Amino acid sequence: MQIIIFGATGMVGQGVLRECLIDARIDRVLVVGRSPTGVRHAKLTEITHGEFTDYSAIEAQLTGFDACFFCLGVSSIGMSEERYRHLTYDITLAAATALARLNPQMTFVYVTGAGTDSTEQGSRMWARIKGKTENDLLKLPFKAAYMFRPGAIQPLHGARSKTAWVQAVYAASWPLWSVLRRLSPRLVTSTEQIGRAMIRVAREGYPRKVLGMEDINSL
Repeated sequence: MQIIIFGATGMVGQGVLRECLIDARIDRVLVVGRSPTGVRHAKLTEITHGEFTDYSAIEAQLTGFDACFFCLGVSSIGMSEERYRHLTYDITLAAATALARLNPQMTFVYVTGAGTDSTEQGSRMWARIKGKTENDLLKLPFKAAYMFRPGAIQPLHGARSKTAWVQAVYAASWPLWSVLRRLSPRLVTSTEQIGRAMIRVAREGYPRKVLGMEDINSL
C-alpha cells in the first residue's frame, strides 16, 4: 500500500507514522505538513505545505495513493467557534475533497474523538463541528471512509504531545497507563493500536464507518 499522512508531527500522527514505516506491507508513506517530522526512512517522503485549504500546487504529488490517515487536529480550549471550525472542518474538507478527486479508490481515515456529535445539534461546540466534519467526509466519493473516535490515548514509542501541559500530564501519569489499558479497554487505547487499526481498515475494510474505542482496540 501507499499511504498519505496528515498531522504526522502530532502525538497520534507520530504513532501512526511509526506503524506505517515498520509495516512491511506498506511500500511508501507521504507526509504532508507545515513542518518536517525529523524522521528519516527509505520509504518516507515529506512535503512541506503552508496553505492547507489549497492543494493545487502539489496535486501531481498526491495521486496514486491507497489510503489517507488524517491525524491533524487541535484542542478547542480557549478558541472561538469560527477559528475552531476553520482549523477542524475547513482544513479537513479541503484536503479530503482534493484527495477524493485525485484518488477515487482511496480509503480515508479521520481521527475525531469520543463524544463527537453526529446530530450537529448538541451544546458542545467542538462536538458539533467534529460531527459535521465526519458527516461531510462520509459523503465524499472515496472507496471508503472511516471515522476513528478514540478517548484516552497512551503515547508509545516516543510519541509526544505538542501541547506542553498535555505532555506534562502524560509524563506524570505514565505509570498508570498500562494498568488502565488492561482494566479499561473501552476507555483507553494507544498510539500504536490506533496506527495498526488504521492500517487494517485500509487493507480489509470494516462493517462500521464510525469506530469507537472497542472497535479500534479489537482491530
